[in-house]
Amino acid sequence: MIKKFLSYLRYERNRSELTVRNYDKSLREFESYFKLRDSQLSWETIDSDVIRDWMESLMDKGAMASTVNNCLSAVRSFYRYALAYGIVAVDPSHYVKGPKLKKTLPKFIREKDMDRLMDQDNMWGDSVKDMRARTIILTLYSTGIRLAELIGLDVNDVDFVNMQLKVTGKRDKQRVVPFGKELCETLQQYLQVRETLPLRDTEALFVNDKGLRVSRGQVENIVRNNLSKVTTQQKRSPHVLRHSFATAMLNNGAELESVRKLLGHESIATTEIYTHATFEQLKSVYEKAHPRA
Repeated sequence: MIKKFLSYLRYERNRSELTVRNYDKSLREFESYFKLRDSQLSWETIDSDVIRDWMESLMDKGAMASTVNNCLSAVRSFYRYALAYGIVAVDPSHYVKGPKLKKTLPKFIREKDMDRLMDQDNMWGDSVKDMRARTIILTLYSTGIRLAELIGLDVNDVDFVNMQLKVTGKRDKQRVVPFGKELCETLQQYLQVRETLPLRDTEALFVNDKGLRVSRGQVENIVRNNLSKVTTQQKRSPHVLRHSFATAMLNNGAELESVRKLLGHESIATTEIYTHATFEQLKSVYEKAHPRA
């Protein structure tokens, strides 16, 4: 039953492989839970109390509210599918609510720290490794694209004449993202260095030392290790660079709707989490205008 649902996600809903894997993990953990609780239980016979008890057990084990909500999302999605295809008569997850999330501001790197990382010569060497790392970080920060979007970039997705990237986002939705002169020159330099590698994936823009398309883990390590040069904050992921892009754009006068389109958000409500960035502007205005500041 789970296997058919996962195929449905892949081929009919066009969900990413990462989403499919996460749903698979959550559903199999839930199935193990209710089978251990009562071997006679099945997907067709469990009720909402079983789901609530499972969520409570996850919280007792130390799972974060966001993790529990992601697990619940997998179960809800499964039951919507099962109900639509007549596999179950009732959706026991329909009235189950997940734990409330604490509202936290997105983590981002300050503009002056990013300038220091990108501009100071002592931050980078002349090796292929450093050239690739700097180009990856500059691409993420200059365009705000997601980690998966960066990994999926091909050489042909880069339009140097119009200075724009063709990006394939969630559910294979494509959008065009502009970039500036600095990234244009940096990408051209990187492509020259790329040709010195034993290319096995000739289409991929970013390749590792073996000439294969870079992996999520490789990019995450590159970002984490290099951001540690300019910040001590614990969260130093590629997504932090996406936050930093949005924050810098809004702080420098970009309209929210424009940032939404650049980020590839379907809803502007998702983009609104970045309006915290304008606090920097408010603080600056306050310090300049208030007589006792």
